[in-house]
Amino acid sequence: MNRRTLLLGLAAAPFARPALIPAAQAQGWPTRPVRIIVPFPPGGAIDAMTRLIAPVLADALGQPFVVENRAGAGGTIGTEAAARAGDQATLLMVSMAQAVNPALYPRLPYHNADLVAVAPVAVVPNILVVPAVSAIRDVPGLIAAAKARPGQITYASAGNGTSIHLAGALFSALAKVELTHIPYRGSGPAIADLLGNRVDSMFDSITSSAPHISGGRLRVLAATTSKRAQAYPDLPTVAEAGVPGYAVDPWFAMMAPKDLPEAARKRVEAAVLAAIRDGGIREKLAAIGAEPMDGDGSSLARLIDAETVKWGGVVKEAGIRAD
Repeated sequence: MNRRTLLLGLAAAPFARPALIPAAQAQGWPTRPVRIIVPFPPGGAIDAMTRLIAPVLADALGQPFVVENRAGAGGTIGTEAAARAGDQATLLMVSMAQAVNPALYPRLPYHNADLVAVAPVAVVPNILVVPAVSAIRDVPGLIAAAKARPGQITYASAGNGTSIHLAGALFSALAKVELTHIPYRGSGPAIADLLGNRVDSMFDSITSSAPHISGGRLRVLAATTSKRAQAYPDLPTVAEAGVPGYAVDPWFAMMAPKDLPEAARKRVEAAVLAAIRDGGIREKLAAIGAEPMDGDGSSLARLIDAETVKWGGVVKEAGIRAD
């Protein structure tokens, strides 16, 4: 039986809940297969990068690492499953939603304190795009149009509370303009209406917009990120283009239930950081628009705390509610 067959078999089988391992034995962790919960459906960037990293962790740590998708409620269902696992054989891949959801869902079935930061993984930049036929050619042009026609310039998103929505809400607040948010059930239908010139703009993921930019159907105006996107090094950031202080860095990272012993957490941290520094993995991440992050578990913990405060304020000010 080859490794692929073994991993597929493990993914299909129910996960037994093993006895807890003493912290003193954690240096040899893991002693059994480990699952990585992805709290979103298969097919997205978070799922793709988790499946890239899982085999590398298996090779480094000597046990199979099985990806398990537990989607629903903006990532909260899978996050709760990880927080309550209690088996010391569960990890969790999170997105920026980890910092947003406490404001979106006032009665979360878990607390951020139920999880510990393990390692940063990657940022997948969002980019501000408009239809190629649009008269809007740059960020100042978008701001001018929005000021000339308050509330009439629209931006599409993949749903309420997504990074695409929050990017537009932050833009409206910092540029002091009134853009109208049009939420869709997923990025696909939002992009379709943008391509059809039925909405004016979108702060879309670089992954889904790039083919339409190269195909000449979308015009890219700026990157939402705090530094220029590696895929478009000549493209200004929104802050550089005229909205000082603006930054939306859609990040992805590894976390674990708080009962994972520190020695075990350190082993995973080292393995994840080694994986994203590997040249082959970096090339594969770049193919999905992902840029490996610097830092470690401590810097990730600080990032989550800061982002929770930042996005909590944006959600409250904009009156955003979960779908």
